[in-house]
Amino acid sequence: MANGNRVPEKVAWVLVRDGLVLVTRSHGRDRFYLPGGHREPGESDGETLVREIDEELQAAVDPRSMVHVGTFEIGEGHPEHGPFRMICYTADHRGELTPAREVAEKAWFRYADRDRVSVVDGLVFDSLHEAGRLL
Repeated sequence: MANGNRVPEKVAWVLVRDGLVLVTRSHGRDRFYLPGGHREPGESDGETLVREIDEELQAAVDPRSMVHVGTFEIGEGHPEHGPFRMICYTADHRGELTPAREVAEKAWFRYADRDRVSVVDGLVFDSLHEAGRLL
């Protein structure tokens, strides 16, 4: 779903544990991505994150615990798929993280795995690494 500026956006969950960040890979894809997805019409960021994480990982995100960790964007004409904006949040959750629907697998990546994620996800990896949160 695009915003008013027509830049496609994704709301993403940044879950870091012990210096590793949770990523997922969709069926038929080689690259890994931060879990999350596009808004449905009328959804807030919190509603989107709750729905997407339930659909992708069968876990319940607590929207009251959401903290914005950054908005990351690649520009027009980027070779991967620009323009694109990703709005990232941390949040507490309940339940096991079990891949479902379009998610083929989950993994825990360190900074050295940066080349296995999309360009915009790589920007998040850079930010987490610079902040000392990602090994």
